Amino acid sequence: MDILLKYFPNLTDKQKSQFAALYDLYLDWNSKINVISRKDIENLYIHHVLHSLAIAKVIKFKEGSKILDVGTGGGFPGVPLAILFPESTFLLVDSIGKKIKVATEVSNAIGLTNISFRHCRAEEEKGKFDFVVSRAVMPLGDLIKIIRKNVSQEQKNPLPNGLICLKGGELEGEISPFRKYAEVDELKNFFDEEFFDTKKAVYVPI
Repeated sequence: MDILLKYFPNLTDKQKSQFAALYDLYLDWNSKINVISRKDIENLYIHHVLHSLAIAKVIKFKEGSKILDVGTGGGFPGVPLAILFPESTFLLVDSIGKKIKVATEVSNAIGLTNISFRHCRAEEEKGKFDFVVSRAVMPLGDLIKIIRKNVSQEQKNPLPNGLICLKGGELEGEISPFRKYAEVDELKNFFDEEFFDTKKAVYVPI
């Protein structure tokens, strides 16, 4: 938990308690339904929660923003972002039902009311959102083809509506078709931990 306060020192008491509860909840659910690799659960706050919150270093969602999390798995980045932005609403979708179950149960346990879930493929979700967020579920070009239909034309944030995804490693080939308007942020510019040395946030306005 201390790692979150290092980078997000203005959390409310409610947010602190919600974030603090995540470890035991994910540890328990992960023993029943494996959504995080067993050896990685120890690194929940750096590898999953803080990594998800990197999106908050790219944009501060305005009140009333609607965000779609595609391929959320056990709830990342959607659950941490929903805690951080209680005035925005989040829909988390994943094609694997048991992963959606874990994310739903964790969210219910910490009293998140600005979040909902759908067990479906991203192609099936037809709603409109200000932003789509994702953690490296597929190549950028494929992802944009699927989620383009979900991005609303009505703007309410300083950053134009679009996609923000978290990726790692070499991205030159993936990003080159979008180079003229994509923005790539190196997460090591936001966070000191070695885990973030090769991690990036990619924003593509749509």
